[in-house]
Amino acid sequence: MASPSQESDRILAGARQSLDHQRAGGRRAGSIGRQSAALKRQHLLRKLGRMGMAVLAVWFAAIVAGLVIDGIGWTGIILTIIASFVAFGVFARYPKMKVPTLGDLNKGDVKALVGRTELWLEAQRPALPAPAVQLVDTIGLQLDALGKQLQEIDQTHPAAVQVRKLVGEHLPGVVQDYRKIPAQLRQEDRAGSSPDKQLAESLGLISGEIDSVTRQLASGALDDLAIKTRYLDYKYGAGVEGEDTPALPRP
Repeated sequence: MASPSQESDRILAGARQSLDHQRAGGRRAGSIGRQSAALKRQHLLRKLGRMGMAVLAVWFAAIVAGLVIDGIGWTGIILTIIASFVAFGVFARYPKMKVPTLGDLNKGDVKALVGRTELWLEAQRPALPAPAVQLVDTIGLQLDALGKQLQEIDQTHPAAVQVRKLVGEHLPGVVQDYRKIPAQLRQEDRAGSSPDKQLAESLGLISGEIDSVTRQLASGALDDLAIKTRYLDYKYGAGVEGEDTPALPRP
């Protein structure tokens, strides 16, 4: 297995490729993956539908009022137009896109896990150092590929459980542990490393595991999947004695 630093170099190279891909229009601006972009489009379409219904409801009410009182006059028409603009503006702004919480990521269908995780990661990017942001963008591409493979997996298959641990627990857990470290201490070197560097190395390792899992699912090697993810269970989940070990050492 490649060392964390070698893995980070490999992923950083992939990150540069992903940025070139984005500049070429490969993904919607602001989205790290196609599935999160699709969720945003769905939200926008629902919002547009509510905006249209709200405006129609205003004019329908105006028509009914006009029939009842035998016309609403110019004043009524002007008020109807103003009400239409107000309704349009309110529904254009609300409801806002809801960012999944950590507890939401693993709920429901494993096939929807990828999109929720992409949305969650996008919300974390402003708090991450530049190298980690590039890695997150690369992971977004990898999650898209993984999502395609998940379409073929039964919900009850052990492989689905392993994917939940990798994408729904280990990946967000690394980022969450980093964010718990005070900002002024994240670049502080201790024993030749720092939380910023450790975050990049951890994301590089997880990126490599996501790629490995995706390839195994594509080749049908489901039995190997559980073996490969046991290392992450040890490093980021339950330790040898069953105790929780953090993804990043806290200062």
